[in-house]
Formats: sequence, C-alpha cells, structure tokens
Amino acid sequence: MKAFYNLWYRHGTPPWVGPARSELVRLVESGRVPPGRSLDLGCGEGDNSIFLAQHGFDATAIDFAPAALVKARAKAEAAGVAVRFVEDDLTRMSNVAGAFDVLVDYGSFDDLSVQDRDSYMRAVVPLLRSGGLFLLWCFEWVPSRWERAAVAALPFGQMALLPGEVERRFGAEFAIERVAGESGLRGWPHGWAAYLMTRK
Repeated sequence: MKAFYNLWYRHGTPPWVGPARSELVRLVESGRVPPGRSLDLGCGEGDNSIFLAQHGFDATAIDFAPAALVKARAKAEAAGVAVRFVEDDLTRMSNVAGAFDVLVDYGSFDDLSVQDRDSYMRAVVPLLRSGGLFLLWCFEWVPSRWERAAVAALPFGQMALLPGEVERRFGAEFAIERVAGESGLRGWPHGWAAYLMTRK
C-alpha cells in the first residue's frame, strides 16, 4: 500500500488533493475547534495542516508516503507557514508522541483493513489529551455484494466504514457528534460522514 500511494504522489495528483476541507474550515472559523497542538493523520500534500498553521495551530502532520511529504513541505514553504511533516505509519507510530489537542483524519481510517483499523486505534487514540477533539471524515455505507467481492480481491484496505462503526469503535473513548454527511447517494461513493469526537 505504501509503495502504491508513494508512486501516485510522485507521478500524479490523487483526487483528494486540494484546498482545506470545508468541514474543517467551518469548525475552525466558527471557533468550535480552537487553536492548539494539532496532528493531521495521513496528511497527503498537507493542505489541511497548512490551513491549521495559518489559523494559529501548532501543526504536525504525518504520512507514510515520502513523495507526499515532499510536496507538502514545498506547499507549506510557499504559504509561509511552519508545519512539522513526519514520515510515520498510522498503525504503528514511532516518530510522533502526544498529547495533542486536535486530531484530523480525512479518509485514512476508512482506507485501512479491519486488522489495521484495530492497530490504528491502539496507536492513535492515546495521542489525544482528555477533552481533545478528533475530526474524522470517512466514506460510510453498507457495501453491495459486488463491492464486498471487490474488496476481498484487493491485496489491501477497505473502501468504507459501515454505518455505526464509528460509534462502535470510538464510543468508549469519545463523545461523538456527526457534523456532516450524506447517505444513500445514487452514484459512487454511496455515502460519507464527518464526525467531531471529544475525548472523554
């Protein structure tokens, strides 16, 4: 998986690359997510972390694809902001330590296999302080039979979380609010959701 994403960032631009995500922008500009020590989980080219740094956050961002981090550092330099970009693996992090005030994950957790989601939980949750905020964006729907077959044939990852999976996995550690999302879409993907979670 790491080699696949590294090649994609090195030779192209994945479709999720672009300005800071609208849910993050709204929550920060409204004051619901105040400045603090932030960690962007699976940062890609760093657009969300650059936005956070521009709004007073002490921003750290991690990704396991070196090519993505090269582009992210260049973007941060061009924007005139300081972001610490770190190469690390979300399932067994060794180069980042908490406690952070804010975690942001746009589309990394839902991309992991079931086993790697378990490892992510063990690695990531302890990085957030009590009372800290976790903004999680994910694809979310019940996969069809052919989608389940396609996932089973792939050598890595999943394509979406099941409805209720966020509550099941994070509910013991977090108070959870669904702040945006769409379900039952006719096209693909069939649904998505954004959750703002507060560490208990």
